Amino acid sequence: MADAKPARPRSNSWLEENGPHVLESLFRAVTLNPSVPVLLADDERNYREASSGAGKLLGLPRKQIIGHPMDDFVEPEFKPRMPVLWQDFLELGEQQGTLSLLGADGLSKEVDYIAKGHVLPVRHLLILRDKAAEGSPSFVQDYALCLLDELGCVAAWYAGAERIYGYASEEMEGRDFAELGELERTGCQGHLCSEGWQTKKDGSRFWANQISVALRNDSGQLQGFAVLVRDFSEAHESARKLQASNARRHLRSHEAAVEGIVFAEFESISEAIDTFLRLAGYTREELEEGGLNWADLTPHQYAAADGRAHEEALRFGACARYEKELIRKDGAHVPVEVTTAILNLYPFRSITLVSDLRERQRIESVDENPLDAESEFTEMVGVSAALKRILRQVEVVAPTDATVLVLGETGTGKELVARAIHRLSPRKDMPWVTLNCAAIPTGLLESELFGYERGAFTGALSQKIGRFEMAHRGTLFLDEVGDIPLDLQPKLLRALQEKSFERLGGTKTIPIDVRLVAATNRNLSQMMSDKLFRSDLYYRLKVFPITVPPLRDRPEDIPVLARHFTNKYSAKMNRQIDKIPADTMTALMNWNWPGNVRELENFIERAVILSRGPSLRAPLSEIQEDASQQTGSATLEQVEREHIIRVFRESGGVVTTAATRLGLHRTTLNAMMRKLGITRLDL
Repeated sequence: MADAKPARPRSNSWLEENGPHVLESLFRAVTLNPSVPVLLADDERNYREASSGAGKLLGLPRKQIIGHPMDDFVEPEFKPRMPVLWQDFLELGEQQGTLSLLGADGLSKEVDYIAKGHVLPVRHLLILRDKAAEGSPSFVQDYALCLLDELGCVAAWYAGAERIYGYASEEMEGRDFAELGELERTGCQGHLCSEGWQTKKDGSRFWANQISVALRNDSGQLQGFAVLVRDFSEAHESARKLQASNARRHLRSHEAAVEGIVFAEFESISEAIDTFLRLAGYTREELEEGGLNWADLTPHQYAAADGRAHEEALRFGACARYEKELIRKDGAHVPVEVTTAILNLYPFRSITLVSDLRERQRIESVDENPLDAESEFTEMVGVSAALKRILRQVEVVAPTDATVLVLGETGTGKELVARAIHRLSPRKDMPWVTLNCAAIPTGLLESELFGYERGAFTGALSQKIGRFEMAHRGTLFLDEVGDIPLDLQPKLLRALQEKSFERLGGTKTIPIDVRLVAATNRNLSQMMSDKLFRSDLYYRLKVFPITVPPLRDRPEDIPVLARHFTNKYSAKMNRQIDKIPADTMTALMNWNWPGNVRELENFIERAVILSRGPSLRAPLSEIQEDASQQTGSATLEQVEREHIIRVFRESGGVVTTAATRLGLHRTTLNAMMRKLGITRLDL
């Protein structure tokens, strides 16, 4: 900011005619991006503007938020608190806390918020953050907003500017703000982005990101300027390192062919070339009908990356380049590299180049060696992009104490992911305690988790230490967490939130320091809808979700896994098997493996047992479609046998779990297995 000069007398007519509308346009251009839930409200608690991020958080289109009262989007029990909170906010001008929102799906959602008063004339800013969302973006920093007349003198100086610079509105109005050269460039270009050191009233300096926009009337005559300044002091050094890292990464990366060129205003895609439409699976008619939106094409886990790219493009006035995934119309995810540049700040218009990375990833997977025993992930074998993505997620979350929820079908290796998280964490030398919630009878699960005192119930002859207490300072892995009874879930939630618990029959509160990793093959979202799983526990567990894809979705891992298991069981049985015939490998690749990696491992173990030479002899009839079943002539006994084997594999070989899923008593299931000739080798 230029040195303050004596104020010049001026008229307020310019401010009255141009100020509010232009400043709001500038503010929307900077803050409305996919990753940040931003809301603007008036004095009467009505929303006047909403970002796409806010719409995504509430599960509603922006048009269904704008114009509606705040109270329409909070839980009924929370509504009586709103008038009091709002009155306190209006008096103080700033506020932060937690809101209980009600999403479009009818589920409650806890969000943190920061509210700032009068960031625009008669407009208040609310910035939300989903407490349960992965990679939820941090709150944006303070904004200094001001309007300048055509000579560069301050016409309006708002509260954010007062906080950042330390000058009151009365001190700044009528004074020079910008250098003449900056104003000339802004007038010629329409807008100007710059960064550099600026000085506050007390003489201290801060690294400022400044965006200036030229304001013109309908005839094109210059009327003045709108300026937005943000304090980026803390982020300055990290941004410099990030730029250097990105530059090195881009030099190492392969060049990918551009598959699409996309123009967008805010998040709405206004134009795209045909190759992009084919990549996304949409028609030009659907584009012209206004049905394409970047938020709908982007998986939620990449929202933060979109926000950072938006920020980088604004800050440096250059292209932001990064990798993400694209959701096709058919629901498939396509890995892409995007390069985004901002063309105009108002309306916020951008151009994005999209490159399909599938071929590049295929080449890389062939070139790279599979994970070996020297890797940190000794038990997780494969070369697929999906597995590498999981390992990257593990490396990111392992050093933290965040709760991890591992999702995936039975047999995909969820426990291996959990073990890898523990081995890479600072707790690796501390206890690793596991509990399969589906393998423990319902009545005993609480005592297994929390222990009990002597005399707590009939037969409690001594004190028992629970799994939580055993895992103190280490990691507790709760497998099949979806099988925890509904009446026990509040106690588990309380132990996680308060980091303490009481033994069954005890009155002493025991503090714990436990990192929780949970896993399930169930659809917890559906269970919430069916009132079988508490939503507050679900969101507490889903701090950092990791989804392990089924083996059928990563077939390139099948040959690597087959060789790995062949070597493993050959060594265990003192066999020398160094060859897998081509027809065997083809059959392995063609089978859909409903039991996933566990089924493949058991199959290879049987094949090693049956092999008598250096070549693997596999019972291929087991993994080929039975002709009698295809013609519908299978006997009832065959159908029962295959069904029981399949359920057993999906239950991890646990008799109690399999019996529950089949609706049978455990002894009845054992009798049926003997009758049908089912042995452990079949499982």
